[in-house]
Amino acid sequence: MRIILPKEQIKGQRITISGEKARYLISVLRCNAGDELQVFDGEGSFYKSRISGVDNKEVKIDLLEKIPFDTESPLNLILMQGILKGEKMDLVIQKATELGVKEIIPAITGRSQVRETRKSARWRKIAEEASRQSGRTGIPKVHEPVDFSSWLIANSSLKLKGFIFWEEGGVTIQDARCRIQDKNLHPESCIVNHASPFFIAIGPEGGFTKEEVKLAESMGLIATSLGKRILRAETAAISAAALVQFLMGDMG
Repeated sequence: MRIILPKEQIKGQRITISGEKARYLISVLRCNAGDELQVFDGEGSFYKSRISGVDNKEVKIDLLEKIPFDTESPLNLILMQGILKGEKMDLVIQKATELGVKEIIPAITGRSQVRETRKSARWRKIAEEASRQSGRTGIPKVHEPVDFSSWLIANSSLKLKGFIFWEEGGVTIQDARCRIQDKNLHPESCIVNHASPFFIAIGPEGGFTKEEVKLAESMGLIATSLGKRILRAETAAISAAALVQFLMGDMG
């Protein structure tokens, strides 16, 4: 059994958990005194622990040993996702987290059908739960929604690195990978600096407009596609994250 707690909450050798996390341990995991538990701090360590006491609202935990532990991808992958309708966005948040994405930026684009939302807190809970279930040591940061074009212009001083996926054109993902470093390199010789942010931008239902793609390209992103078939936006996001992790992260 495992749980993720903020690092500042993990102090001393015994801690008390209350609120939603306690309810999860008691009602969902059915924890009892004496059960062993892994407590992750979200920053690369976990604590071998034992539950020392349980009541209706609180769980007391003894921290036995701190162990360095890192399951995070070396690729600093950031997903800019056009906000999707209904539960599609929930699915993207969940699967992107499982695939090792470090940050998720919900974006409002020209073709977005959802232009206002109050789901940020919900998405952060989904990311935390997906991190716990997938054994990640960190939780991706889920940003507040931004206007896609405005965000690009506001960050025009940065030379962005990454891909914008566009069903209407673009180079192959292998060619796009090599253009990150050098147009003349063969795919197998391409090297990516894992420390700097690597962006993948996925449009909403309907995709990006031509103007948005041109703006993204002017900021450094490379327009690429996922093949000849048109994928649903949620499928495109999951496929793109998996492919980039395979090519440049820790899945290859």
